[in-house]
Amino acid sequence: MNYENMNDIINYWKYELKQVFKDAGVIIFFLVVPFAYPVLYGIIYNPEIVHEVPMVVVDLSHSSSSREFIRKNDASPEVKIVAIVTGMEEAIRMTDKKEAYGILVIPKEFSKNLHTERKAVVKLYCDMSSLLYYKAFLLTATEVSLDMGKELLIENLPGNSSKMDEITANPVNHESIALYNPQNGFATFLLPAILVLVIQQTLLLGVGMLAGTRRSSRHTGPTFPEARISQVLWGRFFAYLTIYMIVCFWALIVVPHLFKLPQMASFYTIALFALPYLSACIFFSMAISCFVKSREIPMMIFVFTSLPLLFISGISWPGSSIPVFWEWVSYIFPSTFGIRGFIKINSAGAELPLISFEYMMLWIQAFVFFIITFSLYQFNARGQGLSKEHFMMTVGKKSR
Repeated sequence: MNYENMNDIINYWKYELKQVFKDAGVIIFFLVVPFAYPVLYGIIYNPEIVHEVPMVVVDLSHSSSSREFIRKNDASPEVKIVAIVTGMEEAIRMTDKKEAYGILVIPKEFSKNLHTERKAVVKLYCDMSSLLYYKAFLLTATEVSLDMGKELLIENLPGNSSKMDEITANPVNHESIALYNPQNGFATFLLPAILVLVIQQTLLLGVGMLAGTRRSSRHTGPTFPEARISQVLWGRFFAYLTIYMIVCFWALIVVPHLFKLPQMASFYTIALFALPYLSACIFFSMAISCFVKSREIPMMIFVFTSLPLLFISGISWPGSSIPVFWEWVSYIFPSTFGIRGFIKINSAGAELPLISFEYMMLWIQAFVFFIITFSLYQFNARGQGLSKEHFMMTVGKKSR
C-alpha cells in the first residue's frame, strides 16, 4: 500500500469519526448504550441470589415433626416463613397479594407416616413468575427433607456408636461444587453473554443509522470511483474500531471487575480474542447497512434479533440440544462465537488454543463479511462515478 492510499484511508477515518460525533443518535448507540446497559444489568441482578423469600405454610399435621420441618425451612437463608395458616384459601389469598411467593403444604398424616416407616409427602406450590423463587424454595425443602431423613434413620437404629450412626446416615461423603459460577448466581450466568451481544447489536444500530441517514437525505457521504472502494471501506472500519476498542475495554474488562464476576482471562488474552470479534461485527454491520434505507430500520432489526441471538448462542439453552437448523443459522452471527469464546476464556479460564474453533470462525466471518461488504460497496459505487478530486476534497485532503 503506497503513501497516497494510506493517506486516503486516514482522511476517510477522520471523516467517518466526524460523522459519528455529529449525530446524537449514533453517539447514544455507540457510547451511551454500551456503557450504560452493562451497568444497568449488573445492578438489577446484584446480588445474584435471593434471600428471605416469603413463604406461607399450610400445617395440617399440627405435630412436633411438622413444626420442626417448618423451623428448619425458616432457618435457611433463602426462605422466610411469613405465616402458618390452616387452609389453602388463606394461603392462596396471600400469594395473590404477593405477601408470599410459595406455599408449603404439610398433610395431616405427615408425622404418622414418619414414625411408622412410611414415606411422608409434602407439597410445594411456587409463584413461577421468577425461577429464582422456585430455586430457593425447592432447594431448601429438599435439603431439609434429606436432613430430617438422616436423623430419623439414626433414631430407628439404636445401640450403634456415634461413628456407626454417622456412617449409616451418610455412607458416601459428597460435596457439590459449582464450576465457573461459585455463587450459582444469575448475573454470572447471563451478564457475560449480554456484554458480548451488546457490542454487536449497538454496532449494528450505529452503523445502520449512519447509512440510513445518508440514504434518506440522498447524501451518501464522500462518493468514490471503484478504484477507491477499499480505502473508503478501511477508513470506516478503522473509525468504528477506534471507538469500539474503548467499548470493549469497558464491557469485557471493567464491568466484570465492577460486579465481581469470574474474570480468569488476562488482558492480553481478551485483547487477542476481541480483535477478530470486533472485526467480524464491524464488517457484518457494514454489510447489513448496505440494505438500510432509513434511520428507523436498524432499531427494528435490533428488537427482532436480540433475544433470538441470545437463545441460539448456546448460553440460555445447551448448544448440544439446539436443533441442527438453528445451529447453522447461529453460525451466521459473530455473537454466537463471541459469546461462547468469551465465556470459555473469562469464566472457565480457557486459553486461546482451547477455543481455536471459535477463534478461527470469527476470523473466517470477518473475511467473509469483508468480501460481502466490498462487493456491495462496489455494486453501489457503479452508479456514483464522481471524480477522485471530488472525493478527496470531500474528505478533507484538499479542503481549503
